[in-house]
Amino acid sequence: MKVTIVGAGAVGASCAEYIAIKNFASEVVLVDIKENFAEGKAMDLMQTSSLNNFDTKIVGSTNDYSKTAGSDIAVITSGIPRKPGMTREELIGINAGIVKIVSENLIKHSPNVILIIVSNPMDTMTYLVHQTTNLPKNRIIGMGGALDSARFKYRLSEAMECPSSDVDGMVIGGHSDKGMLPLTRLATRNSVRVSEFISEERLYEVLESTKVGGATLTGMLGTSAWYAPGAAVSSLVHSIACNQKKMFPCSVLLDGEYGLSDLCIGVPVILGRNGIEKIVELDLSDSEMEKLQESAEGVKKTNALLDS
Repeated sequence: MKVTIVGAGAVGASCAEYIAIKNFASEVVLVDIKENFAEGKAMDLMQTSSLNNFDTKIVGSTNDYSKTAGSDIAVITSGIPRKPGMTREELIGINAGIVKIVSENLIKHSPNVILIIVSNPMDTMTYLVHQTTNLPKNRIIGMGGALDSARFKYRLSEAMECPSSDVDGMVIGGHSDKGMLPLTRLATRNSVRVSEFISEERLYEVLESTKVGGATLTGMLGTSAWYAPGAAVSSLVHSIACNQKKMFPCSVLLDGEYGLSDLCIGVPVILGRNGIEKIVELDLSDSEMEKLQESAEGVKKTNALLDS
């Protein structure tokens, strides 16, 4: 199993580290445009292999996509990161050109690759890849919902003062502060609704803190987060590579599901060896469906900027 990660910055390196430590891939290739940067990150990570007991080979490449040939899965993290006060939507002008070129280079050397898009604005970048490549839709996946859901479960466990392993919850909708929809009604602690443990007011606080989870960290760190995004990516890659068929909310191209078409937005999917094995349609309440429709309208407005 060969995995390529384009972009060797904090998020890309974190992806490579978590994938290597899980020890299911034979090779991870890091690609970056900065001279010797990916090679240095790869060497640094390889020097942890005897300490962390993994056998995955990690190699770096300065913009040489021939080294990615034969990749089963490729992760696109490249693009400028979000800075304090910057929305994901403001990134589109620069990142659209980068993602288009990167996806073309990856497919040229690995025509059967499954692509995972991390670059922001993620839903629009995922849609762009659908519009500019000939890959089937099951092989183009946007990462955002897996990360947002992890942040949601963290906030829920914090509110209930319990381990996050006790908590199950999901965030669907657009991967943006205003567009995401944490499904508080369906969230549980060991199959018991979280509303049994915390007040409606506290649950609303959890919802709101989840929605600004990325912006909160950007303000604190001065740049985008990287540990949780890297862990989220590695979980998606693991499920695909090992055909685990786990369910994650991911940004995928819809064709009538949830009453939506011609856009990529976060909904639960089953991930296996073929990429997206199935789109799961939840029985949403009228209010939840209305919010998902509103989120979709926001995504479409951002998509429209691709034309300019």
